[in-house]
Amino acid sequence: MNSREQAFKRIKAAIEPELILSAANALVANGDSLPLLRKLPDRSVSLVLTDPPYHATKKRNIYGDTAFAEDQHYLEWMAEYAVEWRRVLRSNGSLFCFCDSSMSGRLDVLFSKNFNVLSHVVWTKPNDPGFDGWKGKMKKEALRQWYPHSERILFAEPATEGNLFRSPFALFLRDVRKRAGLSMHQLTAKIGAHGKVNHGGAVSNWEDGRNTPSREQYEKMRKALMETGKVELMPPYEDVVRPFVMDASKEFTDVWTFPSVRPYKGKHPAEKPAAMLEHAIEATTFPGDIVLDCFGGGGSTALAALKLKRRTVSMEIEATWAAEIASRVEDATEADAPFLSPARNGNGHALPRINGNKARQLALFTVGK
Repeated sequence: MNSREQAFKRIKAAIEPELILSAANALVANGDSLPLLRKLPDRSVSLVLTDPPYHATKKRNIYGDTAFAEDQHYLEWMAEYAVEWRRVLRSNGSLFCFCDSSMSGRLDVLFSKNFNVLSHVVWTKPNDPGFDGWKGKMKKEALRQWYPHSERILFAEPATEGNLFRSPFALFLRDVRKRAGLSMHQLTAKIGAHGKVNHGGAVSNWEDGRNTPSREQYEKMRKALMETGKVELMPPYEDVVRPFVMDASKEFTDVWTFPSVRPYKGKHPAEKPAAMLEHAIEATTFPGDIVLDCFGGGGSTALAALKLKRRTVSMEIEATWAAEIASRVEDATEADAPFLSPARNGNGHALPRINGNKARQLALFTVGK
């Protein structure tokens, strides 16, 4: 059993009473995500990809968006999440947190106590032809600022020493290299990764936290360090290097142009484009990694993770939407019988289906829970 599978089982055991769906690679919990989050084991999650209430937008159809009278109350609430996200993330994990542009700067400062905030991604939300949303309806002459036709996504990694370029992997490499008795130049020579300007070559850049080695480079480095006889064990690549898989064919800048989700029957009011969620997950996780969404909404993050062969944990406070996530996850995985376990109640008993209407049945169950 690998470390991800073990972590997934520990997460399942920790939140078992709140689970309304328990599948081989998917968990859906109905409840307040902050106390649920506090139950999760340390360093058990590879990616937190989540879309909390924005507070600034004050949308009454989004749970929690109007819950805070003062900005500071909202920030204090988010600070509690930041502490827990840092705790549950693996050292090579990542965080994506959606937010309103007016709050992104304050959230950046707040997150910097626990994370290195690496990017303020600007999602421009281009609309499909014929669908302009509020941009086409509102009176331009009444504006008092530029029309906010974008949202922000804070992308971060767990911080070490509060230094922008000091990643956990950078410190790990420095410590293990020194233990092996090698200089940066010597280790660079052993793996053939000399730099044209920097005497320490690639190793110097890795220890500065400016970039990370490929799998091939890491394996060469792993072999070289262990051959010294002073390093007995080097962890596998997936357990120490934070993935960031990118090339020129993808959205590699910090401006993303994924179209908004057009209205449809059953759409969650804060639903994000599936292609954008898949882009974030694919770039920052390995297959089999655990993706956590503390504000599950309609389940788009869970479905994106499952499509990419990742494990998923969804938390949702609204019973109806938690049921919808469970139903959508079940429908998405139904063809793969070994993958899915039935939805279960708090006593561990499987929920029978009623006329095949899984979402309705789960909603009835969770509302009375």
